[in-house]
Amino acid sequence: MPNTKNPLIFVVEDNQMYNKLVVSYLKTNKFTLVESYLSGEEALKNMDKNPDIVIQDYLLEGMTGIEVLIKAKKSNPNVEFIFLSGQDSIDIAINSMKYGAYDYIVKDQMALQKLVNKINKINSVTELVKSNKRYKIGVVLFFIGIGLFIVLAIALAIMYPQIF
Repeated sequence: MPNTKNPLIFVVEDNQMYNKLVVSYLKTNKFTLVESYLSGEEALKNMDKNPDIVIQDYLLEGMTGIEVLIKAKKSNPNVEFIFLSGQDSIDIAINSMKYGAYDYIVKDQMALQKLVNKINKINSVTELVKSNKRYKIGVVLFFIGIGLFIVLAIALAIMYPQIF
């Protein structure tokens, strides 16, 4: 589950200039834990760092983004993938979502702003999920406490009938 305060983000882009642009844009938008990789293989070697979000190109040298996604999800099923690609094909976008990508953004003049919006959306959803889990745990603990109180009251009533 992503760290909503400051998620670890992997940027996987084989175009070195665009890679630096994405990393720089994320850092100027207060995402400070950003690591850059030029290949899918390099990113996969570092999956033990448990990134929260992977932003990657669809077409990478050596392996496709889908192959990276599938392999990464095996070792880290909670990692969220956002494809940032020049491939403007609805079929590719649907295919990437089918394999578990969070979203697919086509590289254009608004792509980086869309990317930041998607990261913020992931963080919001993650925070809601965490809050929901805390709420459920609180409710369960409350009823366990009530149950223990009732059991204790019954035990005391049986052991000390003169008081009750």
